[in-house]
Formats: sequence, C-alpha cells, structure tokens
Amino acid sequence: MKYLIVGLGNKGDEYKETRHNIGFKVADKIAEELEAPFNSTNFGWLAEGKYKGRKVFVLKPDTYMNLSGNALKFWAQKENIPMENILVITDDLALPFGTLRMKMKGGHGGHNGLRNIEEVMKTQQYTRLRFGISAEFKEGQQVDYVLGTWTEEEKEKLPERILKLAKASLSFVFAGVQNTMTGFNGK
Repeated sequence: MKYLIVGLGNKGDEYKETRHNIGFKVADKIAEELEAPFNSTNFGWLAEGKYKGRKVFVLKPDTYMNLSGNALKFWAQKENIPMENILVITDDLALPFGTLRMKMKGGHGGHNGLRNIEEVMKTQQYTRLRFGISAEFKEGQQVDYVLGTWTEEEKEKLPERILKLAKASLSFVFAGVQNTMTGFNGK
C-alpha cells in the first residue's frame, strides 16, 4: 500500500518560519521519523520511506500555496495513490493554537491551498490534518498574520505540537483515519 502525505507551505527563506508553513515543518518531522531524506524533484521536494510495511511519500510542494493541487495531482497519479490514502497537512485560523483536527472531507474554509486542491482534484473527498494557528489578528490583517512568524510562547510549544502532528500523520498511514481521528482530534 502506498500513501502520500502533503505538507502545505510556501518555498523560500522568507516563509520558512511563518504560520502558513506549518505543513512543511510537519513534513520535515515525518521524513525525519522515517529516516527518509528529501530530494528536489517535479513539483517540490519528496521523501520516500516505509512505515510498518507501507510505502510513504512525503511531499513539500514548491508551487506556492495557491497551486498546491498541481503537485498533489502529479504525485498521486505518478505513484497511483488513491484519494483515501492521501493526507494534506495545513494551518487553520479557526482552531486555537496547537489544536489538531483530522477530517475525511470538507470544504476549504477559505484556505487557498485547500481551495486549489479541490479545484485540481475535482473533489473534497480527501483527508486533511489541520493545525490551529488561532485568529489573533485585527480586521484586515489576516494575510500579515498567517505569513507572520510565531510568537515566543508559540515557538516554545511548537516542537511538541509538530511531533504530535507527525505521529497523527503516521497513525493515519497505519491505523486509518477513523482511529486517528479518535486518538488525536482536539489533542
């Protein structure tokens, strides 16, 4: 069985430590757990590893957030990975900082990366793992907030939260979406 885990983010050093790039941070942690290095390839950076007998591809698209669907589609088709074996990791303004929420389907919630995936894949039927970044910004400041860096307090908590997201992602691969939702949602 093959799985594709896609961490959403934006390429470039100016985005590396921003809230919007949590997907890249989690992808890095998953690849580290799998002892699978990233290689530059079509549509991004790809790590290939095994987890409990299952082949896992971890992708960080280099298409920028708004075109993430192109990278996901390319690798899903190239490796013949069904939608039910795809997990997309993203930030979420609607959740308190650090909260995890896995869902099997749903709308994009205003997230441009998820919007593009829906447009390109022509479906909302894929699993997403959302990481709460909260909504601590003034009206009209959303873009600055999501593309802003973490507070000192958030930075202290991030390593543990990123590890939790990585464990939830690997649980999706081995235990399935239902068991993972029960074990990790809201934690």
